[in-house]
Amino acid sequence: MTRLCAFFTLLFSLNALPLDELVKKEEFKLGSFTTVTGKTIPDVRIGYEAYGKLNTEKSNAILIAHYFTGNSHAAGKYSANDAAPGYWDAIIGPGKALDTDKYFILAVDSLVNLTPGEATTMTTGPASLNPKTKKPYAMSFPLVGVRDFVKVQKGLVDSLGIKKLVAVAGASGGAAQAMEYAVAFPKEVSKVIAVIGPGLSLPPYTIALLDLWSAPILLDPKWNKGNYYGKTPPHAGVTESLKLITHSSVSFDWAQQIGGGFESDARAPLAAYEHRYAVEALLQTRGESRAAKIDANSLLYMAKAIQSFNVQKESAVLEAEVLFIPVKSDLIFPPELSLAAAKSLCGSGKKASVSVLETTGGHLDGILKISEANQVMTQFLDGKLKSCL
Repeated sequence: MTRLCAFFTLLFSLNALPLDELVKKEEFKLGSFTTVTGKTIPDVRIGYEAYGKLNTEKSNAILIAHYFTGNSHAAGKYSANDAAPGYWDAIIGPGKALDTDKYFILAVDSLVNLTPGEATTMTTGPASLNPKTKKPYAMSFPLVGVRDFVKVQKGLVDSLGIKKLVAVAGASGGAAQAMEYAVAFPKEVSKVIAVIGPGLSLPPYTIALLDLWSAPILLDPKWNKGNYYGKTPPHAGVTESLKLITHSSVSFDWAQQIGGGFESDARAPLAAYEHRYAVEALLQTRGESRAAKIDANSLLYMAKAIQSFNVQKESAVLEAEVLFIPVKSDLIFPPELSLAAAKSLCGSGKKASVSVLETTGGHLDGILKISEANQVMTQFLDGKLKSCL
């Protein structure tokens, strides 16, 4: 169990001094919203957090979109007693790449966020009440895509009087949102920072992976075709989904560090079927620890939304300069995707560059080891990083 404790300490600690201020969650209400498929969603809302100050000209804003299972808590703490700061605290704050003495940082919740029941998440999705029926939408909620995410984000940006963003940034699914925003609103974004992202479209391998992540929920009888609200939710299916997500997000080297030992010496796997190896127990503990906070339908909707990401053709309208930051050991979005995207953009006269994080922990290193990108991000935002090399 020592290895389990060490893993969770690493997972929730970013090894950097936290943003030296308490943050709070704000709510943005957009009202009625029409999706890209023409469906209407009334009373749309998302949450957001802000770090730093918006200048008089409203010209210093950076928007951050979150990863698949994350939310808008990107930096700082809600109270001094919080165990850990937001997930990208290592690069947000005075003197860091996303310098709060210079920039106004907006971190946003997405539509169909996975944790609608959390006090620190504000989102409209399948767990929200349908104003017509006064019951949760469940699977009657309209399907949404990444373009819908960024249209809602644009509503927040407009409400603050911001005409042009210094940058849009994000990790993983957040990187897809950053690229989508820059393509949807090309004249309103100067730069894009796409960390551990898919490049310009989701590859078939990852489309299939998202289907696999969803499958355990669909197989859990308690999912009940999405109609579990007010009943026992499908925690077993969600747990298995989260185990798959975690396993996809790490690397071979990560598992090697856990080792092939038993969960405990007294629980040899061949002594009883329920006895586990240490790596199995770790994934089980990780899945179970988060399952109660995850809404199963929202996970399904998020997977479907991310599968829709494809701006390959639309990238012709892109005006922003792009920095791709993949992780060498990433199995979900290997560096080749970022390199191919940069080559494609440069070949069409756009500005793009790639900086690979040479770490061994897999996809999660775009969160856990993001401090290693502080310098290259700073150079990029300061206009000192050469493009199309």
